[in-house]
Amino acid sequence: MRKKILIIGGAGFIGHNLAIFLKKKKLDVTIVDGLNINNLEYLKKKYNEFPNPSLTKKILLNRLKLLKKSKIKFFKIDARNYKSLSKIINRSKAEIIIHLAAVSHANKSNKDPFNTFDHSFRTLENSLDNARSEKNNVKKFIFLSSSMVYGNFLTSSVNENTRCYPIGIYGSLKYAAEKLIIAYNQVFKLPFVIIRPSALYGERCISRRVGQIFIENALTSKPIEINGDGNEKLDFTYIDDLLQGIYKSIISKKADNQIFNLTYGSGRKINDLIKILKKNFKNVKVKYKKRDKLTPYRGTLSTNKAKKLLKYNSKWSIEKGYQKYINWYKDFYFNSK
Repeated sequence: MRKKILIIGGAGFIGHNLAIFLKKKKLDVTIVDGLNINNLEYLKKKYNEFPNPSLTKKILLNRLKLLKKSKIKFFKIDARNYKSLSKIINRSKAEIIIHLAAVSHANKSNKDPFNTFDHSFRTLENSLDNARSEKNNVKKFIFLSSSMVYGNFLTSSVNENTRCYPIGIYGSLKYAAEKLIIAYNQVFKLPFVIIRPSALYGERCISRRVGQIFIENALTSKPIEINGDGNEKLDFTYIDDLLQGIYKSIISKKADNQIFNLTYGSGRKINDLIKILKKNFKNVKVKYKKRDKLTPYRGTLSTNKAKKLLKYNSKWSIEKGYQKYINWYKDFYFNSK
């Protein structure tokens, strides 16, 4: 019998890619999304705040088209609505809930803490409280946290046992969410998996992550701004590596009640992305500016635990993954015109 999966926040960047990936693995996938965060409803309200709103809309519509093509069940429900979410969790008979509903940008979180709490923490509490209910069939609760929970890396590499000292609203809420999930396990015996990704990039992202901004600016002949001197390292992770790691955490009992770094597993300089970009675009202009003090200094996230327990094996260096992403973006941009 196929495992029944419910993805809350399933029309977002990670969510729609994950839903399609899991459907190809023959799992029974249902998604819930209100389209309120980094999605169509938000775009309608804040159209002029997006640097390339027309392109953003086309990408978002492409997500929905791909979900429909994959015949994935989609319920347009705001996860902040406890009763509505409860009905869908009960109706889906989900064995595994993957909670992705959140504000996915640190700067936006710091500017609007109430909205971030509402969409990131309130939605999580609703998911957890329904997941622990005896009337439902949930066997595992998977949560996407962030490398931001570590705060400033005090060493070049961190592992899951490294002490967390998050900076700012985004990282602090992610860490608080981890603690809440662990508490639900302690009190209600709800099995969990907590996943910490880092510097994600990949097709159909509109979250204003570094990789996306660089490509869009190069396509539209805008200068690229880098906070700092560009020598800072991030563990850039292509979406396909994260997807296969999440899948392994679904099917493995060894994943239960564990925290995993799921990244490429090697920090790279931001300037290394620029080098790849310059091979694909002429006249790339780069401006370096003062670094934001609320952005932690990071580096490599060790994936040794995931390799050992999940047989996780990252495959996408930025030379392969970022180049693939650039090729997709070029095709989509010029074809959509």
